[in-house]
Amino acid sequence: MGSQDVLGQAARLASSGLILQVLFRLITFVLNAFILRFLSKEIVGIVNVRLTLLYSTTIFLAREAFRRACLSGGNQRDWNQTLNLLWLTVPLGVFWSLLLGWVWLRLLEVPDPNVVPQYGTGVVLFGLSAVVELLVEPFWVLAQAHMFVKLKVIAESLSVILKSILTAFLVLWLPHWGLYIFSLAQLFYATFLVLCYVIYFTKLLGSPESTKQQTLPVSRMTDLLPSISRSGTFVNWKEAKLTWSFFKQSFLKQILTEGERYVMTFLNVLNFGDQGVYDIVNNLGSLVARLIFQPIEESFYIFFAKVLERGKDASLQKKEDIAVAAVVLESLLKLALLAGLTITVFGFAYSQLALDIYGGAMLSAGSGPVLLRSYCLYVLLLAINGVTECFTFAAMDKEEVDRYNFMMLALSSSFLVFSYLLTRWCGSVGFIFANCFNMSIRIAQSLRFIHRYYRGSPYRPLSGLRLSPVLLGAFALSGGITGVSEVFLCCEHGWPSRLAHVAVGAFCLGVTLGTAFLTETKLIYFLRTHLGMSRLTDKTT
Repeated sequence: MGSQDVLGQAARLASSGLILQVLFRLITFVLNAFILRFLSKEIVGIVNVRLTLLYSTTIFLAREAFRRACLSGGNQRDWNQTLNLLWLTVPLGVFWSLLLGWVWLRLLEVPDPNVVPQYGTGVVLFGLSAVVELLVEPFWVLAQAHMFVKLKVIAESLSVILKSILTAFLVLWLPHWGLYIFSLAQLFYATFLVLCYVIYFTKLLGSPESTKQQTLPVSRMTDLLPSISRSGTFVNWKEAKLTWSFFKQSFLKQILTEGERYVMTFLNVLNFGDQGVYDIVNNLGSLVARLIFQPIEESFYIFFAKVLERGKDASLQKKEDIAVAAVVLESLLKLALLAGLTITVFGFAYSQLALDIYGGAMLSAGSGPVLLRSYCLYVLLLAINGVTECFTFAAMDKEEVDRYNFMMLALSSSFLVFSYLLTRWCGSVGFIFANCFNMSIRIAQSLRFIHRYYRGSPYRPLSGLRLSPVLLGAFALSGGITGVSEVFLCCEHGWPSRLAHVAVGAFCLGVTLGTAFLTETKLIYFLRTHLGMSRLTDKTT
């Protein structure tokens, strides 16, 4: 398969995933906004911070390294060994679930049972949910490696929507159940997600005439179960060693990704109510990152991993492959920069209005607006880092990954220290400032790698981080106009003034996007060519 074919598949995966995720996330967004009005800040803090941290830590430590390593291999591999390696995530998940569950029950502060009942049951069920979800790993990696475009998005989005519907129903009709509601909903989510993949592959493998079935390295469901390969080796030791390298990195990355929750959980810098408000704002601020940037990062990581050979710089790669990779990386950097700047500029003037609509005075009257405005800047850094790291991790060899791990270790330590000190100094917004600092360091490291990687070639993909002065002026003017509009029209002057404020923002956004369309012609051509091609291909498959 040529690099252009892989690019077309990656673009189709990203664009289709983006459209479907926006649709499903909007439904979930409305359901969560409804549920939020029936909960206390303390319940939100326990569920969204304490219990979700237990769940995400177990999942991340058990599977992230396996996903990275098993998606990095080419088509010429023994898939039986790869699937065997992926099944090891389940016993690893049991280990982490038991260990972390003991920590959550015995070492951490237990909430007042009169305010937050059934805490112990919540810990047990969230840990069990993590183990259940790990059963999907062999199916997930097989689907991602063969670029089954819609399966991941539909399965995960349906699971989230049904989980939210179940939660809303239980909150309305059985509010006295407390944490039982969220624990059962989480277990339902994990079970339904696994069933989606199992049913899909059962039907797919039962249809020999399917073109997708013919491309798979397995022909029946039992081939997905652990077994000894023809070579007599249970796992591919090269993949296993790469998994260990990624595991060390994933442990550090988890601290960086969820660092503020660890500080809140283990150092008690905020009470449960403040934790709840911070987490709501954090989830709202990261919504765009999950909707737009994550599908792009996941899809194009697969593209770069398939097109580039690990450990070889640009001068040693195939000319066609390195040229396509450079064009894609430049265009993705430009797209990430434009999207991040748009969110930063317009998010500053519309944070308070968004929080008031979403959660009422509980969010918009306190520290919520300051948190969301700060998070908009963080989203810009998230966007750029997602693109640079997806290329970096796909191109690094094992030794470079190990060296990067040492840098991440220092970064993780500094992040925890900065989070604690900045939170003591300026409250919960200190978490966002610490995240911005650490994300900037990670971006700098990735940019350094990319610059060195392409140094001996005629390609300069980092030029994607430069915008035209006209477009920068449009962003600055829009930020000034919407800022003045917020002062005079939002948010204590009633809905007519709010709608006028929205109209001002819509006009400025239209002008800014129009300027981008006229000045960034190279990016527009890339989007039209590859995303347009992906939609056409998607219709014909």
